[in-house]
Amino acid sequence: MSRSTSAPAIVARPTTRSGRVARFRYAVTGLLLAALGGAALVTAAPAAADGPGVGTPYVATLGDSYISGEAGRWAGNTNNGSSLIDALGSTAYYDNAGRTAEQIARCHRSWSASAYIGGGVGGVDLACSGATTATSTTSDGYFKPGLDFADLGSGKVGQARMLQTFATSHNVRMVVVSIGGNDFNFASVVQSCVTDFLASPSWWPDYCYDDASVKANFTSTNIAAVRAKIKNALLNVRQAMRNAGYADAGWTLVVQTYPSPIPAGAGFRYSQSGYTRQSTGGCGFWNKDADWANATALPTINGAVRGAVIDSGIAGAKILELQSAFNGRRLCENTVGLLEEKGLTSWTNAGAVDKTEWIDQIRTVSTATSNYYIQESLHPNYWGQLAERSCVRMAYNGGAVRGGSCTIAGTGLLNGEPRMKLA
Repeated sequence: MSRSTSAPAIVARPTTRSGRVARFRYAVTGLLLAALGGAALVTAAPAAADGPGVGTPYVATLGDSYISGEAGRWAGNTNNGSSLIDALGSTAYYDNAGRTAEQIARCHRSWSASAYIGGGVGGVDLACSGATTATSTTSDGYFKPGLDFADLGSGKVGQARMLQTFATSHNVRMVVVSIGGNDFNFASVVQSCVTDFLASPSWWPDYCYDDASVKANFTSTNIAAVRAKIKNALLNVRQAMRNAGYADAGWTLVVQTYPSPIPAGAGFRYSQSGYTRQSTGGCGFWNKDADWANATALPTINGAVRGAVIDSGIAGAKILELQSAFNGRRLCENTVGLLEEKGLTSWTNAGAVDKTEWIDQIRTVSTATSNYYIQESLHPNYWGQLAERSCVRMAYNGGAVRGGSCTIAGTGLLNGEPRMKLA
């Protein structure tokens, strides 16, 4: 695969997937050159190189942790040992060609991510956990490519530039984007809520929704600013495709909204009295903060995303609504439970997909033990990632891309994935 010398190697995942509930073990496919032998020497014209409108169709995903595959290793939650829910194993986030390491440390592009819809359609995951609209480097030194054309040297480039490089030599038909949550400081808001829960008693709760640091993210001024950032990020995606040689009608942009990861206060299965809500369930939110998260914070973030799509004026852009995609399977929801609470001994047990959570527990420094990462907290896990993949496949719609609201359609698995519907 050709690429610019300044861009990182981009590894596309294979187009096939297992239909069973089993560990995803893919082999990275290469370009196969077949030679036809015969009695006479025949000189054949070289095959046309893949590129805009030519070759295997691809889905490319860009953005942040809600599309990169963060937490995609874990199938449900348990306090009895990570091995019981380890669906993908230690190489879950290894996305280089040899599957020996991450291309970008801590981007956590998992093998259960939504880009890999199969059915003869290729997938490439360019997203990065922790990404904002603009490229940045965290205080602890991790590179986070944004949806721009940044070039920091040593192969550190923005996701728009990555897309341009990949799309030049691949037939990218649909680009799916999840972006904006980190521009609203999602991680710090969650941290504030959990800290306030753990540091105050139920008879005198300290809520996070009225903390000055939290409220600052949801002022009208900041909402407008983030909306503008998202719009510009989407325009960078369009520019990347134009730079790669695509007509605007030659591909389709799909922008997904964010799902609700926790229920409203009345929907928790753990009382807010005491600390079991966090120590057992890993969902340390006061009821009032959970209500605010679902009724105010999430709608505000998703409203900015939808508004940015409109503001961008990108012809044919679709919105994939995910805000209700996990309802009934959310973290600490009273309709599901930990493995041990449901009498299960492994994520592979029959019915596990319907009885356990699709969102990863919130982990603190003291609970991020074994193979867990704090950054996996409150993200769609293995089941959630596969549910999103089903949504993306339905949005692709055999190439006739459409938007809509994706929700749970029923129980059990269909070709190894949760049953979802797009309406």
